[in-house]
Amino acid sequence: MIASTIKLGGSFRTRYADDVPVIGWREWLAIPSLGVDRIKAKIDTGARTSSIHAFNVQPFTERGAPHVSFVICPEQHRRHPEIDCVAEVLDERLVKSSTGHLQHRYVIEVEIDLGGLIWPIELTLARRDSMGFRMLIGREAVRSRFLIDSNRSFLSSRCYADVSTILLSESRKI
Repeated sequence: MIASTIKLGGSFRTRYADDVPVIGWREWLAIPSLGVDRIKAKIDTGARTSSIHAFNVQPFTERGAPHVSFVICPEQHRRHPEIDCVAEVLDERLVKSSTGHLQHRYVIEVEIDLGGLIWPIELTLARRDSMGFRMLIGREAVRSRFLIDSNRSFLSSRCYADVSTILLSESRKI
């Protein structure tokens, strides 16, 4: 049995693999608040924060609160469809990019839907047109929610994987 101990509130709790959804290293998900019905995302536990490819990013103030308008293209290697978005700015941060450079990024909060599970995540807006995926899901977004099977992809439609299959595949590698 695979088990992990996590901290919930002020106490520790042991979770077992058969209690936790298993996802692959890449998954299809939705971002309903941005009008994105489907986007392919890389699950990247090496990245702390999640990010999405955004361009024409324009900050503005509405009712005294900082907002940002931007355009996203959810389909990989395509320029269309373009989706115009507006969101309240949660934060502005310096983020180290995959090339090691510090970038100023706007942070917004959105709810994502992955395999029917819906929860809020922090999402940075970044130019990702030269990257392999339009969206990265960082470790903060998946922490204590999923186990990640780095050998498999697109498991969210069958969100709870058969743990015995995972254990069997692991035992064959030894």
